[in-house]
Amino acid sequence: MRHRKNKKTFSRHTSGRKALLRDLVTSLITYEKVETTIARAKYARPAVEKLVTLARKNDLATRRALLGYFTTEQPVKKLLEVLGPRFMTRTGGYTRITKLGARQGDAADLALIEFV
Repeated sequence: MRHRKNKKTFSRHTSGRKALLRDLVTSLITYEKVETTIARAKYARPAVEKLVTLARKNDLATRRALLGYFTTEQPVKKLLEVLGPRFMTRTGGYTRITKLGARQGDAADLALIEFV
């Protein structure tokens, strides 16, 4: 039975799912927009929103928490220096998901996730 099993698995184990999410979030922060499937975009949106909200504080504890999530320094630096101050007056809703249509090869529904 599947009672109360409501998370997306993407046919991956936990470590693969975490890596997928971290890499997708890293790409979104680095390039500010990413073309991916709708399911992955919806999966990444809450993680990005929480990280941007955390980055708005910009103190040592925030920096260390972000460094614990990412594998490199670059997205942490961009979050704290660029994206945090940009969204300081906004209370949420930092990202936008735009549907793009179907992918040619496998007919997967594509979406563009980007910062507002």
